[in-house]
Amino acid sequence: MRGDVRATVRKVLVEQGIRPVLVDVGASMQPPRIWDSIAPNSIYVGFDPDGRTPSNIVAEKYHRAEIVPKAIVDVEGQQETTFFLTKHPECSSSLRPDFDSLSNYLFADCFKVEQEVSVPATTLNAAIGGLNLPGIDWLKLDTQGTDLRIFRSLTPDLQAKVLALDIEPGLIDAYEGEDLFIDCHRYLTENGFWLSNLNVRGPVRMRSSTLTDCGSMLTGMTRDSIENVIRKSPGWCEARYLRMPGWLAERSCAMRDIVLLWAISMLDRQHGFALDVEVQYRTTWGGDATSETMEAVSTRCIRRLLGTQRLLANLSCPTRVGRRILRL
Repeated sequence: MRGDVRATVRKVLVEQGIRPVLVDVGASMQPPRIWDSIAPNSIYVGFDPDGRTPSNIVAEKYHRAEIVPKAIVDVEGQQETTFFLTKHPECSSSLRPDFDSLSNYLFADCFKVEQEVSVPATTLNAAIGGLNLPGIDWLKLDTQGTDLRIFRSLTPDLQAKVLALDIEPGLIDAYEGEDLFIDCHRYLTENGFWLSNLNVRGPVRMRSSTLTDCGSMLTGMTRDSIENVIRKSPGWCEARYLRMPGWLAERSCAMRDIVLLWAISMLDRQHGFALDVEVQYRTTWGGDATSETMEAVSTRCIRRLLGTQRLLANLSCPTRVGRRILRL
């Protein structure tokens, strides 16, 4: 999305006095890049108990940033949990890896448990209350198998305040008793969310033992080289869900929530849905300067996309000028 559009989205939030609360559960990596443009006006809270991978969060990016070195659990009052530290830190989880299932895939070694530790734990309800935050606007869950149960553990009031949810559920049984995508999708779509984006990821379906057994035929080939050339099989997915504006309106949501949902939709490049949100704003509170800005920015993005499409169509014509431009 163009810088001028991001600046306008941020300006709308500032003018409305909206300070988004962005919560990152499983914060061993950089916060989602999509948050960068609203970071200066946002509150960031990250949770990660695996001290081997210090968070790369740059506190200066955010209006307020809190890093909590605890695991998030779904049981109220639980203050510790067993955490399985795996060979690849991003595979560490409070669930034990399911090696009967994982053994069918070339990346199974990444889940080798190097240490079982007891780590401090808390629930999102307790953490949000302890930080004196009003709720969660955008929640990213990357808990390696417990995304759905963590979300469902939120109080009904906190669940209802979540406007955007990023999860990474499994499509295979990588962990014992993990929450799979099919269960997450059913629950979320039944509770006011729709699926905005889905990126399917996965490993190579091949046993490591096969690589060993066929070593003479695969001389010089390593796991890495094979993973670079063989098509991956679906193993997990990165999914983003957004609230439906009608669902919010039925529950007498605040104007703030609709404006922020519009901003999130724009950041997610869902410009058509952003117009749906603007219409809900206008239907509920009437037209004003904010609704006019929301409509203008959304339609401008759509017009730009149409213009780009026409330009590319023209450039595809086998004309001398078209070929010359394509070479530039």
